[in-house]
Amino acid sequence: MVDAELLEILVCPEDKTPVTLASAETLAGLNARIAAGGVKARGGAAVTEPVTEGLVRADGKYLYPVREDIPVMLIDEAIALG
Repeated sequence: MVDAELLEILVCPEDKTPVTLASAETLAGLNARIAAGGVKARGGAAVTEPVTEGLVRADGKYLYPVREDIPVMLIDEAIALG
């Protein structure tokens, strides 16, 4: 789980807007898309593993995955939502 103090200072590296923890509903929808295949990160890499935690950009367009309690705040690792 992302530390609350860290979450307060994290922003999207692209547009500098705040990020929030992804809801269970958001993660479920994303993981259904991943299971169906064809989901790619912005850098072009296929996303094949389910996402257990993520941070969503303020506009809701992208999710940054959290792996082993570490937010991966790289534009190329962002996953489009919707």
